[in-house]
Amino acid sequence: MGAVGPAGHAGPVGIDELLERVRAGLDRLAPRAAFDAAASEGALLVDIRYAALRERDGLIPGALVVERNELEWRLDPRGSHRAPEATGHDLLVVVVCNEGYASSLAAASLRQLGLHRATDLVGGFQAWRAEGLPVTR
Repeated sequence: MGAVGPAGHAGPVGIDELLERVRAGLDRLAPRAAFDAAASEGALLVDIRYAALRERDGLIPGALVVERNELEWRLDPRGSHRAPEATGHDLLVVVVCNEGYASSLAAASLRQLGLHRATDLVGGFQAWRAEGLPVTR
C-alpha cells in the first residue's frame, strides 16, 4: 500500500504536483493586490526570505520578517512563541518569499494551523520590486 499524500491522494507526490495542489487551495495575490490589502485591509505581509536575500535586495516596508523555520511558531495565534502581529485566525496573511514558490507551501502550512485566509504573493519579492512597489534598504 502506498503512502498517503496531501488531500488523501495515495502514493508519492513530486514537488511540481504538490505545488499545483497547494496553489489550487490559495487565493494568491499579485503584488499590487497585496500592497492594497496591506494598506486597506490590514493584511500582514510576512517575509520569509533568508537574510542574505533581504540584505541584497531590501525589505518591503511594514512586512514582518520571519525565518521560514520559525513561521508556524511565530504566526500561530494560540502559540506561546507567537509574534504580536499574530492576532487571530481571521488575519489575512500574505507570505512573501523570493520568487513565489516556497511561500505557497508556507501559506498552506499556515492554513493547517487554522489561518484560513493565509495566502502568498505571486512572483514573490522579485515581482513586488519589478512592479515598482516600495522597498527599503
